[in-house]
Amino acid sequence: MKKRQLNPNIYLGIVAVIMAVLFYSSAQTYHQQTIVPQLHHFLPGRPGLKLLQGIDFTYAGEHVSLSALGYAKMVEFFIRKCAHYGTYFLMGWFMALGLKDRLRNLGLTGVVCYLACLGYAASDEFHQMLTGGRTPLFQDVMLDGTGALTAILILVIYFGIRQRKRSH
Repeated sequence: MKKRQLNPNIYLGIVAVIMAVLFYSSAQTYHQQTIVPQLHHFLPGRPGLKLLQGIDFTYAGEHVSLSALGYAKMVEFFIRKCAHYGTYFLMGWFMALGLKDRLRNLGLTGVVCYLACLGYAASDEFHQMLTGGRTPLFQDVMLDGTGALTAILILVIYFGIRQRKRSH
């Protein structure tokens, strides 16, 4: 019995929605989208404080530690970086699902999807450069690309294994 698959256009539509949300987000200043005040309100007990105390590193030339940022800004930093990774993971996932049958070659699908996601990440950071109060970061492009690549590799490996099983 064959599973019914969604129309690939639906997957590509999801990619378009993700891109639109990213574009909108990049058009906002940091002050318009900061969640630091909400973190102070919703996390008054500062959960995870002990874990955060042991974290100290440099990201894009900025010192990331509890003493450098404070609790709420450090939590926001990790939320933002997880959002970068997760959003591009989803973009890569849905783009690969939307293009795999059209391109009919898993390797080509992987390369095209990765380059498209990486290109969009770079253009998104460029857009942030044009927005006041935002800092475009090459490191964020790499983080975005890593999220997309992770999703694309999972799908390429999965569908590659399925193809091999069918041919044997």
